[in-house]
Amino acid sequence: MCGIVGYIGDKNAQDFLLSGLKRLEYRGYDSAGVVTLSEKPTLLRAKGKISHLEQEIAQHKKPDHIGIGHTRWATHGEPSIRNAHPHRSGDIFLVHNGIIENYQKLKQTLKNHHFTSDTDTEVLSALIDSFYHNGKYSLTDAVIQALKLIQGTYGIAVVSAQNPTEIVVARSGSPLIIGVGRDETLIASDASALVGYTTQAIYLNDGEVATVSKNNVDIKTLNATPVSAQVEEIQTDLSAIQKGGFDHFLLKEIMEQPESLTETLRGRVHLKTNNVCLGGPGLSTADLRKIQHLTIVGCGTAYYAGMLAGYYIEQFTPGITVEPVIASEYRYRNFHIPQHSVALIVSQSGETADTLACLRAIKKQGIKTIGIINAIGSTIAREVDGGTYIHVGPEISVASTKAFTSQVIAMTMFGLTIAQAKGVNTHLLHPYISEIAHLPAELRQLLSTVPPQIKKIAKKYAKYDHAIYLGRDIAYPTAMEGALKLKEISYIDANAYAAGELKHGPLALIDDRFFSFFLLPKGVLYEKSLSNLQEVLARGGKVIVVTNANDFNLPVQDVIKIPTSIHYFSPILMNIISQLFAYYITLAKGYDVDQPRNLAKSVTVE
Repeated sequence: MCGIVGYIGDKNAQDFLLSGLKRLEYRGYDSAGVVTLSEKPTLLRAKGKISHLEQEIAQHKKPDHIGIGHTRWATHGEPSIRNAHPHRSGDIFLVHNGIIENYQKLKQTLKNHHFTSDTDTEVLSALIDSFYHNGKYSLTDAVIQALKLIQGTYGIAVVSAQNPTEIVVARSGSPLIIGVGRDETLIASDASALVGYTTQAIYLNDGEVATVSKNNVDIKTLNATPVSAQVEEIQTDLSAIQKGGFDHFLLKEIMEQPESLTETLRGRVHLKTNNVCLGGPGLSTADLRKIQHLTIVGCGTAYYAGMLAGYYIEQFTPGITVEPVIASEYRYRNFHIPQHSVALIVSQSGETADTLACLRAIKKQGIKTIGIINAIGSTIAREVDGGTYIHVGPEISVASTKAFTSQVIAMTMFGLTIAQAKGVNTHLLHPYISEIAHLPAELRQLLSTVPPQIKKIAKKYAKYDHAIYLGRDIAYPTAMEGALKLKEISYIDANAYAAGELKHGPLALIDDRFFSFFLLPKGVLYEKSLSNLQEVLARGGKVIVVTNANDFNLPVQDVIKIPTSIHYFSPILMNIISQLFAYYITLAKGYDVDQPRNLAKSVTVE
């Protein structure tokens, strides 16, 4: 959640802070603020999006060379100026991403501090000030002493009006990156804020505290053990975080899927030899042969991607079981993963708090962990035993799109790698490998033809407040992902069901306030799915059908036919239809496509 930026150098601090916050706005847009230091601090905060803060900065331009900034996704306390970061306590200014779980208990010990906000963060700033103001501790040591007393998660940046020559940053459970430039040092929650300013970055680990000046970064643990900084290359370019002529990042990211999937497949699928090769997992052929069980861990879109991939893996790998689990639930279960298992840890950002907690719990059981990650250098990417980057580039829109497609295919390729090692007949695997190889071209063809039709249909359904998404077998997780996309950006109450479950309750919902979105891939359960569709039609339900079946001819309100030779992976094509439908219906309703209410990208709090 929340985005953090910081700057110290020879340039104007406000300029970088504003630029960085704009790039991190997808992490939260309930409020925003900056503080810069010179002879006296300049603290500027605003409720709402970064544009409101930008107006404040325009009216209070300062030539200061050090500062920190924050864009907020609210947890404790409503979105407001008084709850906006940075928080001030004495000479201390602090920005925070995370949750201080014992803030109420700590608050009772700070009798001399007058609290002005409802946040947990202000307690931490007051605690640091209590150690710092008497001169007994340096700023860094005051931060360390305070952090030793808190329970919870944090990524923080701290400055003092008494010492405008350094920024202290620390993390535990929330990402922080230090950008190393020429006569300047930059701080951000995400590498996207640093692109164009520097290509060198230091990724802080949990339990580390860094004292940052314009030409130096000093890192140590909370126990004062020095840490050698590891400088890494930032691999994102500026064009990847710009709209590139599109009206919205969401549409851009939907339309990028042929190219992003191509990058996922690059060097990994060899059609001539009928072979899939994934080097990242770091498992030998003997290791792969032993695998009998896969646990797939994810949240939201990543979970649905795991569900769909699980269907595929079980189809072509006899004797293997796949268990997709929701990280936020699984982490609290008394789970036991059987021997000869591998856990796939799926996260676009690589920072998802619940998924990270599962990863750490699974590793304690001695289970091999494989990451399916997009963000290079992220926490999960660094903590898994091995992994596969999906290489789709940044997702700026809050609603995930291109990551889903590549996550499904990357996990499926891992399953194919297992099947190859187990000696599954290559003739059985060839149809899957062939379709994967041709999928980018199929996506390109689809995206070049269907948007106008979907836009027209979406306008008809913008007046509805309720929807049911339905599918069976491989179409079921696709229906769940489609419903998620619609609800998170259009605010339509969309729910997904396995179509065979209609008569076990959901049919009661069918009336003139609902529309049904049916996914009907041609396959083994096609006829049964048609029967489920008839159940809806018999009750007067309004239906949109998405299908690759040429012979579909039932009297429904709208049909979107997908002309494709793709069979196994037709749900991927159908999911893109769902993405476009959600996009266009949201436009028709007049809502913010990229920044839906109450949500943020990269869920780094529980």
